[in-house]
Amino acid sequence: MRIINRCILLLIPVLFLCFGTVSAFALTMVSVAAENVNLRSGPGTTYDVKWQYGSGFPLIVKDSKGDWLQVEDFEKDTGWLHKDYTSREGHMIVKVNKDKKSRINIRSGPGTSYKVVGKAYYGVVFKTLNQQDGWVKVRHEKGLEGWIERSLMWGF
Repeated sequence: MRIINRCILLLIPVLFLCFGTVSAFALTMVSVAAENVNLRSGPGTTYDVKWQYGSGFPLIVKDSKGDWLQVEDFEKDTGWLHKDYTSREGHMIVKVNKDKKSRINIRSGPGTSYKVVGKAYYGVVFKTLNQQDGWVKVRHEKGLEGWIERSLMWGF
């Protein structure tokens, strides 16, 4: 019985390290660092192009192979892109109202009592400036800056 208890005690830290590493890797996010970056079906330039992403598009890193990252976007599409075309600079994308003409509010401060300074459709990308109490301060590439409810966004 003592031997079994010791084995269990030794196994717990090993399991923690294994699952802790997997979880941390699965949650690594990057953003696209250039315009028209090819998402490929495999880790190399000989693989077919599945999509092209614009600058700032946020992605989750799922795996890596050499200089290539396997990534997943907010719609669960996966593929590979070269690490040189990624950045750790935070960006978010509007994840709500797909296939609708509805837009979300961009406000002057972090709360619904603040004035609406703009609106955004599904799929619009913003640079992340700050996060506070369930809100995110963002800036669009055209200069619009404001706060959006975090639950309406995907990214980091």
